[in-house]
Amino acid sequence: MVRPMAPSDKPAVMGLIKATGMFTPAEIEVAEELIDVYLLKPGQKDYSVVVVETPDGGVGGYMTWGPTPLAEGAYDLYWMAVSPKEQGRGLGKELVRWLERTVADLDGRLIIIETAGQPKYHPTRQFYLGLGYKEVARVPDFYKPGDDRIICTKSMK
Repeated sequence: MVRPMAPSDKPAVMGLIKATGMFTPAEIEVAEELIDVYLLKPGQKDYSVVVVETPDGGVGGYMTWGPTPLAEGAYDLYWMAVSPKEQGRGLGKELVRWLERTVADLDGRLIIIETAGQPKYHPTRQFYLGLGYKEVARVPDFYKPGDDRIICTKSMK
């Protein structure tokens, strides 16, 4: 079940973000900043954070998403992570499908996902491509030499 993140979920979410081994300390800091914006500024409309529960009611994954600034009907999937012990059980797919339904309900037209070109992100890119997202742009050496910025999108119309 996907639901809005509650303040009590933060330790579990931060723990799973760190446990994935996918994010640098700076990236973890940014992920936490966006979580804090969501939790501490309830009136803001830039970022929403949801969690997906495991069958036993624990937090198995999370996602930060929101409207793309200055783009009509476009939404960004900013951050997503699934606990390593829960990977392969469909929780990531559940999060993405939830976002697609939500964006469709908002009459959104486009979902944008940005990821890295590092070899360790190959399974992540394959995951999104397998869900029907298309690579539409690649910026060579964007994050650092040898680490491209890869942008994938899916039309909701």
